[in-house]
Amino acid sequence: MMSHKGNLDPQFYEMLEKLQALDFVLVELNLFLDTHPDDLASIQQYNQLVQERTQLANHFQHLYGPLMNFGHSYSKFPWEWSKVPWPWQV
Repeated sequence: MMSHKGNLDPQFYEMLEKLQALDFVLVELNLFLDTHPDDLASIQQYNQLVQERTQLANHFQHLYGPLMNFGHSYSKFPWEWSKVPWPWQV
């Protein structure tokens, strides 16, 4: 697999790393809440992080293009999925 590191500005990688960290925490909180559904503090933390992730993902996509395909992300014109690197390639 080709490495695309260095082709984009450092903010691309910083934002993508932050999104990955948020995704990790959200998965862990989701699993915790599956067994502790009445933990209000965890629900509040989950919802706050969902909001933070949504804002960051929207900003990232505005700057660099879609994060997910199959109808989960919008595309600007021209079609952005033909551009590389894709988020999972960095």
